[in-house]
Amino acid sequence: MQYDLLLQGGRVIDPAEGVDAVADVAFSAGRVAAVGANLPTAAATEVRDVSGKLVAPGLIDLHTHVYWGATSLGVEAESVARRSGTTTLVDAGSAGAGNYPGFQRFIAEATPLRIYAFLNISFAGIFGFSKVFNYPECGDIRLLEPTECLRVAREYPETILGIKVRVGQHASAASGTAPLLLASEVATELGLPLMTHIDVPPPSRDEVLAVLRPGDILTHCFRPFPNASIDGRGEIRETIRQAREQGIYFDIGHGMGSLSFEVARAMIEQGFLPDTISSDVHQLCVDGPAFDNLVTLSKFLCLGMSLSGVIRAATATPAKILGLPDLGTLRVGASGDAAVLSLESGDFSYQDATGAVLSGDQRLRSELTVLAGGIWHEQETGR
Repeated sequence: MQYDLLLQGGRVIDPAEGVDAVADVAFSAGRVAAVGANLPTAAATEVRDVSGKLVAPGLIDLHTHVYWGATSLGVEAESVARRSGTTTLVDAGSAGAGNYPGFQRFIAEATPLRIYAFLNISFAGIFGFSKVFNYPECGDIRLLEPTECLRVAREYPETILGIKVRVGQHASAASGTAPLLLASEVATELGLPLMTHIDVPPPSRDEVLAVLRPGDILTHCFRPFPNASIDGRGEIRETIRQAREQGIYFDIGHGMGSLSFEVARAMIEQGFLPDTISSDVHQLCVDGPAFDNLVTLSKFLCLGMSLSGVIRAATATPAKILGLPDLGTLRVGASGDAAVLSLESGDFSYQDATGAVLSGDQRLRSELTVLAGGIWHEQETGR
């Protein structure tokens, strides 16, 4: 068999397939063609020696904001993807029914990257979010139009993979659970997952969890007080444990204000790991503290998660949530996306959303990004 590209000698980590071994990975016709030792180099059009590097499935960032130019919080998807080994980005509610066609044409279709979306229950999406101005798009009940949300989600089923709602004092003012209930009704009608943002109450953490269904996602799950997942003694709240048992997914969604090292340490020490690790990258955090998802993964490595665990949280699990079995794995026949990473040792300083600093000894860096079986981006050498 002929290969278009052969990655030779890297440490292949594919949690979906239970693989963690030195091996070669070959790609042909946009897909993974073979994984194994000593694959024939003569059969490959291009061979890259990646010995000493990690080879993971193309990373999936489950929570981003990439409606650049049309929303004030949007960042450029390709810029973030190049530096983070990310091949799939999910925009978490930047667009609503009123402006989703523009997102589809000018963002999702304008790049070879795989870009999907959770459609905002708010008709206008997140339209008033900047360094100097914030308008709670879910605080105006007149903008929460479930019929239009349902119609547009059905019109773009290939890219709209869920519904998004933002609740809390900053996102929905005093609307309580009303936006969440409307969004849940739409998601239920569509048979899609619901992702809910949570910030400062109202509503409370427990009010939100009571609405979520199995397969739904609570993002900002390790946020600081108030609405934190731990109590004042540092213990995981019982309602949080019950929600996981009921099948609710817990997503990081780092962002500008939604990751606390204190909460993360307590959760991890008590055996409660996040299901998915995402950046929530947008204009207010792309230059810190979130930066991108590879930085977020590095933080969780330094907080005590295993290398396989952080890779699973940005590959296999988000692919499962999204219903995209061809992504998040290097299984033969799967989509040919891969991230070649280096795991560096040293002294690194990380910051959370509260300003707390973590001194870490590990950092993940992107070296080479493979998209649809070909090299999409390679970092410059000599840095």
